[in-house]
Amino acid sequence: MDRSTPVTDLKGIGEKTGQLFQKIGVRTVGELLAHYPREYETFQPPVPIAEASPGQVCAVYAEVASVLRPKKVRRLTILSLSVRDRSGALQLTFFNMPFLKNVLKPGGFYLFRGLVQSRGAARVMEQPKLYSYEDYRKQCGVMQPRYALTKGLTNQAVQKAVRQALSLYRFEEEVYPEELLSQNDLISRREALNAVHFPEDRAALLRARRRLVFDEFFDFLLLLRQNKDLSAALPNSYPMYETADTVRFLEQVPFSLTRAQKKVGQELKEDLGSPFCMNRLIQGDVGSGKTIVALLALLMCAANGFQGALMAPTEVLAAQHYETVCGYVKKYRLAFSPVLLVGSMSAKDKREACERIASGEANLVIGTHALIQEKVAYRNLALVVTDEQHRFGVRQREHLAEKGKDPHVLVMSATPIPRTLAIILYGDLHISVIDELPADRLPIKNCVVNTSYRPKAYEFIRREVAAGRQAYVICPQVEEGELEDVENVVDYTERLRSALPADVQIAYLHGKMRPQDKNRVMEEFAARHIDVLVSTTVIEVGINVPNATVMMVENAERFGLAQLHQLRGRVGRGEHQSYCIFVSSREQKETMERLQILNRSNDGFYIASEDLKLRGPGELFGVRQSGEFSFGLGDIYTDADVLQAASEAVETVLAEDGSLSLPKYRLLRQRLEETSGQQGVDFRTI
Repeated sequence: MDRSTPVTDLKGIGEKTGQLFQKIGVRTVGELLAHYPREYETFQPPVPIAEASPGQVCAVYAEVASVLRPKKVRRLTILSLSVRDRSGALQLTFFNMPFLKNVLKPGGFYLFRGLVQSRGAARVMEQPKLYSYEDYRKQCGVMQPRYALTKGLTNQAVQKAVRQALSLYRFEEEVYPEELLSQNDLISRREALNAVHFPEDRAALLRARRRLVFDEFFDFLLLLRQNKDLSAALPNSYPMYETADTVRFLEQVPFSLTRAQKKVGQELKEDLGSPFCMNRLIQGDVGSGKTIVALLALLMCAANGFQGALMAPTEVLAAQHYETVCGYVKKYRLAFSPVLLVGSMSAKDKREACERIASGEANLVIGTHALIQEKVAYRNLALVVTDEQHRFGVRQREHLAEKGKDPHVLVMSATPIPRTLAIILYGDLHISVIDELPADRLPIKNCVVNTSYRPKAYEFIRREVAAGRQAYVICPQVEEGELEDVENVVDYTERLRSALPADVQIAYLHGKMRPQDKNRVMEEFAARHIDVLVSTTVIEVGINVPNATVMMVENAERFGLAQLHQLRGRVGRGEHQSYCIFVSSREQKETMERLQILNRSNDGFYIASEDLKLRGPGELFGVRQSGEFSFGLGDIYTDADVLQAASEAVETVLAEDGSLSLPKYRLLRQRLEETSGQQGVDFRTI
């Protein structure tokens, strides 16, 4: 059995179960073994109710004192009961589980396990798990892996499949030479895969994780360094010179560039006029004005008689950019002749757009990956502006080379990465930083609260909606069952509909939706047809909605500070005061203090540096990043030391054997070729 073996070849996985595994991205045994646990639970012995502290997950063995009649609130059924032992009482709340009224009888003793929360003077467990005493005793003290799931697929089923796969899997030979393993304190991949799924203890888990994260970073950086065409100094085939167009535009717009914007703008002018092709990254905090600087470079391109392209991560955002540029053209008579090109356009509209591009009539093309993936012929494509979701890999460079001769490339990133890491991760790019916000931006007001604040937060959202504003609510997972004790988008939307007035329009958005459905929801939110959008982190690369003034993040303790800052950047884009509410379900002092950093600062680079200091091996299982550097297991903040080690190892290997032709690097070269081949257009998803 190897990594390409279908998961349905495993005993107990038929066609129906195989379809459930497919929903979580698992089709083969290799994908199953790479479906790492999202977290681990170690069951502790039950505690007296008096010792069940708010913010802690614990188990209590208690008597049911009373069961209230299930209460129906719109589409939500709420069952409440009180349990007690000799030390005290605890309130339990179950959602959409009315059948428990016939299971949990007053006077009966049961074992409940869940997150304890405070509600004024009372303590509450919402949606606790119910165990028999004997079943719970068997699980005590063992690190239990918890996997991302989908409805119908249990954690036990995944565990069973993984155990079977590990016992039958034919592990490949070790790809690293012995000295590289020794220098970097790496265990074998076989040991790592066994231990990451079923660790004996925390130390074994950390060793396993280090090896697997090292692999991800090493592959990523080796591909980056190997692709010399990404970093080579190519001759400038499209030299550009400043014209009066950019000067006139800046004189007319009702704002002034910041000092940082002017500095970066000057760097772009020098690049475009230099003997070499531009390959530059603009790093700037959310709202720092990266797009206007990029637009000036595109205007310079058009004024010099060349074509430019602006790529956005979503069709909705591409359409927003297009409308903005068309407005500028009409108001300020810019030298742009823009055209929109996205995948969902009709064949007729695409054909007309492509004709304008091929003839050179359109000198600014705005769209998504359709710009390079469709059969588009450019007349003289000289500058491509993209963002962190669309970093160029080798295949994309080849696509562009076919459409023109080595255009200038400008990448924009709102990911606040400390410079020490940026140098490693962006080794192929020159880096510019916009490190200040425009003076007219109102600072976002922040608060860090526990779950008892929710009713006040809902009331605040109601008032903002009544005033004509909109709100985001972020949950870490899509649906119930993916992670325990974590809010999910689907159920939370129903709960919010019960808590807010019926005339408040609420919808949800997540990455598992079809692209056309995601676009429709984002368009409706942008058009103000939706008041409150409940979403996963997919909105990090969403749209510009200046009317949205509230960002509420549930289970904020599950996210890295840098990612929370990215989410916060979805609000504060308009003239109205904006607010961010970080709700933590864990009330430990360290957790709350860490989140308070967001309360104290709106500076993304400061927050990123603090994130780097605070997130160590103790915090392994947050919500997966959804930005540019979304590795399978690794996190550039948590694993900064492993990233540094992988970078040094790559430099050592390439210094010794740049072509990986020595016998000891044969398997490494083979893995590199396979990884590069599997990536298709972009090698950055390792």
